Amino acid sequence: MKIVLLTVGKTEDAYIREGIDKFVKRLKHYTRLDMADLPELKNTKALTQDQQKSKEAELILKKISPNDHVVLLDEKGLEFSSVQFADYLDKKAISSVQTLFFIIGGPYGFDASLYQRANAQLALSRMTFSHQMVRLFFVEQLYRAYTIIKGEPYHHQ
Repeated sequence: MKIVLLTVGKTEDAYIREGIDKFVKRLKHYTRLDMADLPELKNTKALTQDQQKSKEAELILKKISPNDHVVLLDEKGLEFSSVQFADYLDKKAISSVQTLFFIIGGPYGFDASLYQRANAQLALSRMTFSHQMVRLFFVEQLYRAYTIIKGEPYHHQ
């Protein structure tokens, strides 16, 4: 199973990029992870929040195919413990899922069309984090999940 982390905008802070790179490198031993950044919208001052979400959704929907399993990283989504997340990934890997997309939207969240297309919504926390930090937290949790699946000592219970 291939995993894709699709994000709107780039990771700007060097210390966050370094952390992401650390876990992406570690993940190569467990799974194929592709990182895809969509460009931030230009000239957004003339657009409403809904118009921005709609334009971002158009860009996102162009990147996914009908057979892809899509999970929106959304504060209103399901909350898993790290062990539950590992179980979720393991079940997807043994099912017919070939490509599992995790999507981090823009600053205003997701357009209704993405909620309709998504197979699931996952919250990392009920707290709100910057989109930059969510990327780091997610790849760390992805790494943690694979070490749990493999029974390795990274995660302590």
